Amino acid sequence: MTTTTAANPDPAVKAPNAISVTGFFADEQFDFLARSAIGYAAKGVMDVGEVFATIARITDGDADSWYAAWRQTADKLHARATAALVSGHVATANTFFLAAAEAYSQTNAVADRQHDQTLSGPTFDLQIQCWEAFIDSADGRPQRIAVPYQPVPIPGYLFRPDASGTPRPTLVMTNGSEGSLSGLWAWGVTTALARGWNAFIYDGPGQQTMLFHHNVPFRPDWEAVITPVVDSLIGRPDVDASALLAYGCSQAGYWVPRALAFEHRFVAAAVDPGVMDVSTKWLTYIPAELIAMLQAGSKDAFNAAIAEAAAKDPMLAQAMAARGRPFGKPTAYDTFKAATEYNLREVVTEISTPMLITNPDDETFWPGQSQSLYDNLTGEREITHFLREDGANFHCEPMGRAETECRIFDFLQDHLDQRN
Repeated sequence: MTTTTAANPDPAVKAPNAISVTGFFADEQFDFLARSAIGYAAKGVMDVGEVFATIARITDGDADSWYAAWRQTADKLHARATAALVSGHVATANTFFLAAAEAYSQTNAVADRQHDQTLSGPTFDLQIQCWEAFIDSADGRPQRIAVPYQPVPIPGYLFRPDASGTPRPTLVMTNGSEGSLSGLWAWGVTTALARGWNAFIYDGPGQQTMLFHHNVPFRPDWEAVITPVVDSLIGRPDVDASALLAYGCSQAGYWVPRALAFEHRFVAAAVDPGVMDVSTKWLTYIPAELIAMLQAGSKDAFNAAIAEAAAKDPMLAQAMAARGRPFGKPTAYDTFKAATEYNLREVVTEISTPMLITNPDDETFWPGQSQSLYDNLTGEREITHFLREDGANFHCEPMGRAETECRIFDFLQDHLDQRN
């Protein structure tokens, strides 16, 4: 299928809503993170008012201010969760533990720009502590699943509508490069449960717990991750092995299609957005002369140029180290070279799973990549546009998630129904 579900508007036409166009912060990263936090709140992670009250305390572009504001909110939510648990109000504790987990995650969202680099480890530990308390206080509906993987198992969580053990369609959700489990939960778990499905989320190599607690880096061949996930799910009595679905957000718009070139047990998939080549974003960080060095294999010259720039700008050095850490490579050259390996060119024609590809206005990180993936796929696929005028623009449509999930879940449901 090669239809487009909505027309793309003239990009010169601006929506009348000034906030939608100009944003909450002048700092582009802060603005995107604020939009994402509002989107998480709209899906039940915390109150929207809590997000607005927090971002109102932040000085635009000041990473230390970002940390302080979100840490205040996180500690408050954590205290409320703990008090509710002590009082026997388990459902209330569950609500606040989820909110606290995401608030602690937000404290580290710009950690590479903070002056005190010792803060991120303890707050990440608090984030995971609150997330695990959220799982523990959910009446047995979610189940922990340790997916076999070397050197350590992948931590996974199977969310179910109830604890009956009924076999159900199961949506396997894959996060992007640095997203939290609470953020991924917001991007579809409640919708899956409302439709009577299970949803499985996890930290893969280079993501969150696997990176910060176990130092396990990214890998381009994500089939080595997805296949063990599928193997762990299909033997369970509460999973319908004939009704597996896949969703990938952000950088998983590359990882999920890559895995589907080799793993064919999914009925359908959605990627949000599509990514043919991850390195297109990485190459925007460096000037043309450094790109030429990279392409020429001039490792020493490339590393020397990066080192010279970093010596003049300590914050740049911090950012390079943080952005490079998930790749697990020894030098900047090796990291950038590794990023160029994250592309689908040699495997895209092997993808046969029906796929929906989101394509929002103002795509922040990989503009044009959704269309590129659509054009290169040879199997059944659809591309669906999300519009600025509807407030559903930007990467992963952070403030248009109801519309996004309706289109994604309808596509997946249609393919489930076609099995019968």
